[in-house]
Amino acid sequence: MLEPVNSSIDPSKIRVLVASEDHVGYVEEILDTINRAAKVRGTGIAKRSPEYVRQKMLERKAVIALYEGRFAGFSYIECWSNKQFVANSGLIVADDFRGLGLATRIKRRIFRLSREMFPQAKIFSLTTGAAVMKMNFELGYRPVTFDQLTTDAAFWRGCESCVNFDILQRNGGHKCLCVGLLYDPAETKYHPNDPITGTPLTEDDCLDA
Repeated sequence: MLEPVNSSIDPSKIRVLVASEDHVGYVEEILDTINRAAKVRGTGIAKRSPEYVRQKMLERKAVIALYEGRFAGFSYIECWSNKQFVANSGLIVADDFRGLGLATRIKRRIFRLSREMFPQAKIFSLTTGAAVMKMNFELGYRPVTFDQLTTDAAFWRGCESCVNFDILQRNGGHKCLCVGLLYDPAETKYHPNDPITGTPLTEDDCLDA
């Protein structure tokens, strides 16, 4: 298990909330944290403007984690193919709050928000990270080929800023270093613990708004 970067932080005091107009003041810090993390990992990201992230908050399509007013983490919802597909994007945890299980809490909350707002949509993920894969598998995602994901050209254009985009191009857009993961609400055998179909919330879910 990872040791917390700052052992003085009490994880129980970190609140994971649906973002709103009250949180737009954190936008620049959020984007700076995402960009710095991408540089450290050596990976590309789909670049988003401050206006884009601010709008996600105003639409209540984002989740933010705060610790006594300090920014701790974030993720937001994107819709593709006329809302047939949904992606949980921009998952980030600030340096001081890593090793506290916060990424899992944010992931669970943004996933539950996605299911509440778009109960019929398929939720998908592209990732090279083992930790993200583990979280997704626990939520009921399964590995799929890229052909089973959204065909929305606007989504795939976001891959152009990734350092591995040339690999995707060489493979005709069918595969890359990322693994495609899909949560299809119709495939109940893969996710018996769906948050929309009556599974009781965990204690952690109840602590988060």
